[in-house]
Amino acid sequence: MHASSSRSSTADDRPDEHSDQTIPFNSEGVATSHAPSSAGLTLVATPIGNLGDFSPRGAEALAQADLVLCEDTRTTARLLTDRGISARTEALHEHNERQRLPGLIARLQAGERVALVSDAGMPLLSDPGFRLVRAAIEAGVPVTAVPGPNAALTALVLSGLPPHPFLFVGFPPPRSSARKDSFARLHAAEQVGLAATLIWHEAPHRLAEALEDMATIFGADRPAVVARELTKRFEEIRRGTAGELAAFYADNPPRGEITLLLGPAPEEQTTQQTLDTTLQSLLQTHSIKDAAALAAAATGLPKRTVYARALELTRQQEG
Repeated sequence: MHASSSRSSTADDRPDEHSDQTIPFNSEGVATSHAPSSAGLTLVATPIGNLGDFSPRGAEALAQADLVLCEDTRTTARLLTDRGISARTEALHEHNERQRLPGLIARLQAGERVALVSDAGMPLLSDPGFRLVRAAIEAGVPVTAVPGPNAALTALVLSGLPPHPFLFVGFPPPRSSARKDSFARLHAAEQVGLAATLIWHEAPHRLAEALEDMATIFGADRPAVVARELTKRFEEIRRGTAGELAAFYADNPPRGEITLLLGPAPEEQTTQQTLDTTLQSLLQTHSIKDAAALAAAATGLPKRTVYARALELTRQQEG
């Protein structure tokens, strides 16, 4: 999501887009940038499937870097080979990022040009690199980015769902109970005013279960979209309700990279049927107290009311 300035630029006050001048941080810590060819850290977006989407500026940044940090060096090697780039690569991932920070910051402060890429898309978004960027900023190292492909934004504009506002959530938790908890917190935010298209990435083997949990917490009739294999040969955008998509993918296990979207919450009051459906699902994996607390958060109803209904449903099931 971007906020654009209302001020219009003229040819005289527009910066030279070909300038290699490095702009240092000032004493107030105002954000600065630098050209990819100059010293500092450059975040480089890489293709999410189609190698033709890699920009010339991205290729230039990798070719001129003293070091290219990769989520997986084998994946990046294929991209470098495709563009005929010879570059030194090293792995930077969630298991070694914290330990590598001091050495990398020292190299950046010494004037080296370091590029950071993920396996696909924009670095940091569900990928490593956040700690490095924060450390570079704190150390006064120039940081810039070469923008490019992004699965969440590509899926959003293809979905047919409202494009803004949107909320990118990353990956939902892998276990159903934690996933429902996460969904319930988002649904609770909707009850107090959040109205945005929600976006997740998901593993193909968990997609059907995630959609089922989504239908339980947010409602089976909520519009949803599954975007699969974006920019690749078998790209698929499947639209429907959360309930319909859950049923479809339960019978048709998907393959490939997946982005999952849910349309904004409708402006309507929670019904007794919706509350009962939510409670019945949560009671399968939670205690009465925990299920009532999650359902109250998800529906916006008073905790005492929801707890009383949870007790009643439990007695009916036991009877």
